[in-house]
Amino acid sequence: MIEIIKPLSPLRPALKAVLFDFDGTLSTLRCGWEEIMEPMMLEFIAGETALDETLKGEVKSFIDRSTGIQTYYQMEWLAGEVRRLKRNPGASADPWWYKDEYNRRLMNCVMQRREKILSGKASPEDYLMDGSRELLAALTDRGISIYVASGTDHEDVNEEARILGLLPYFKEVVGAPLHKAECSKAAVIRRMIREHQLQGQEVAVWGDGKVEIGLGNEIQAVTIGVASDEARRRGVNPVKRDRLIQAGAHAIIGDFSEKEELLDFLTIKSKWI
Repeated sequence: MIEIIKPLSPLRPALKAVLFDFDGTLSTLRCGWEEIMEPMMLEFIAGETALDETLKGEVKSFIDRSTGIQTYYQMEWLAGEVRRLKRNPGASADPWWYKDEYNRRLMNCVMQRREKILSGKASPEDYLMDGSRELLAALTDRGISIYVASGTDHEDVNEEARILGLLPYFKEVVGAPLHKAECSKAAVIRRMIREHQLQGQEVAVWGDGKVEIGLGNEIQAVTIGVASDEARRRGVNPVKRDRLIQAGAHAIIGDFSEKEELLDFLTIKSKWI
């Protein structure tokens, strides 16, 4: 079911391209990343000092409001808090060190999930939001160009798209450049507009974070907030829903199971008609 927040004008131009976020929007391979980031941040900020509810609340709040941004900037905040609070003398002041350590911890879990798929112990569908493949196929069949932008490292997001069998649907996949503090989502959206001479609502941006929805609104694109329940792979996560509405999404969905309703909302018809 689509929850329409801001109705679309019937006079808008035909959709030509879509931009998807990856993790939490299509893929659930990294489901539970918050459960790795939160204790890591607390560990390095507090050091040997006792944890208190104020610090726990600040860390949880930051992770919530920063969902969707490049991991480097989350680690930059962590390094800043370590310096500011001075509770862990001797801890690193380098955001890249924290980024590498977080990635090491996260990849322990992600690699196990990848291996399950590659060994045949799990299906790619076990790590995709419900209806993802069917929607991507429908968009491709209708001549819509599909792009993916992610805050995950470029090599990793491409490899995970390959393992999940999604690469054939994508015109381009862009992840975070290795050890470069650049916003890949902003870059790919702006490059889409420039190189393909797209305008506003000729583009639809889909994602579960406020960052991509905000970027979509900047260029007056159609924005679809994917309030995904990653553990169940279907249904609406109410916390994400509220966040995405506040970010200005035109519509909210929990998954892609209502493919025809989504295509109707975007007025996407078969290219053969």
